[in-house]
This record gives sequence, C-alpha cells and structure tokens, in this order.
Amino acid sequence: MVEESLIAVLINGVFVKNFLLIQFLGLCSFVGVTKDLKSATGMSGAVIFVMTMAAVASFAIYTFILVPLKLEFLTLICFIVVIASLVQLVEFVLRKHVTPLYRSLGIFLPLITTNCAVLGVVMLNVMNEYPFIYSVVFAIAAGLGYMIAMLMMASIRERAEYVNVPGAIQGLPHAFLVATMLSMAFVNYFKVIPI
Repeated sequence: MVEESLIAVLINGVFVKNFLLIQFLGLCSFVGVTKDLKSATGMSGAVIFVMTMAAVASFAIYTFILVPLKLEFLTLICFIVVIASLVQLVEFVLRKHVTPLYRSLGIFLPLITTNCAVLGVVMLNVMNEYPFIYSVVFAIAAGLGYMIAMLMMASIRERAEYVNVPGAIQGLPHAFLVATMLSMAFVNYFKVIPI
C-alpha cells in the first residue's frame, strides 16, 4: 500500500515533485497568467480548490463505483468529467462574486478543465494507491506547490517590467527563460534533500 509518511507526501507534492517546475504539467497557465501577481494568486486559489475537490470526488468515484463494478477502464473519462464540473462551479462562483478576478483570468479559467496538473494529481493518487487522507494531502500539497511556482514567476515577471530586458527576448521568450531558471533551481536544490 503506502510506504511513505504524510509529511513525505506533503513535501513531495509541494517541492520535490512540483507539478510546474519539476514535472512540467500545467505550463499554459504558468506562462499565461503570471503577468501580474493578482491574477496568479486568483488562478492558484482556483487550482488548489479544484485539485482538492477533484481528489475527494475522484477517490469516492474510483473506490466506491469503478472498482466494485470493475469499470476501471472508465477512470480517465470519469476524472475528466469530475474536473470539468468543478471548474464550472468555480467559474460560476467567480463570475458572480469576484467579477474583476473572473475577467482578469479570462480564457485561462476554463482551461483549468484541461490543465494536466489537475488531472495528474487524481491519476497519481490512483496509481500510487493512496488512501483518502493521502489523496487529499497530496492534492493540497500539489496545489500549494503550484501556487508557490506561480507566485514566484509572477513576482519575477512584474519586476522585469522595470529592468532593461533585451528586445530579442522580451515577452514569451523571457518568460520561458525565467521558468527554466526556476526549474533548474528546484531540481538542483531538492535533488540533495533525501525524502
């Protein structure tokens, strides 16, 4: 079953197996929404909520419906439907109660549905055979790791507005260069920490 502690799952989700900087999942929003800190914070909050709720719902569906009925081959389809439903809920709440954030996220909010980081969390929970608590902790940790990476990227990109960036690498090339340096820092730093 599970051989690692909850602390190890938490640290793995946030740092060691960071979805954006180590596994390169969910890069569309990482590059698209990190132009300012407010949008990055809102997107991160939405992703944490969707990841956590998707972990809860997908655990229940997989454990109590798909496995007993021997329908494991429908796992991917069921998880996509769960994630899409949760994103619709988040989109509705933001549109109704936080309209400026809803507008600033734009097309990237519905794209959480196809964000492979969210799908990756629920699929890894199944593949690692995590029990319920481990699934939820891993989802929250992955969401927090996503948020840390998003906020670091947004902070760097906001400060880059006040720096002379050469014309050849302004915009998207600069964003990829910053993402590369952040990724290299995460890989090299967390490689030396035994978990």
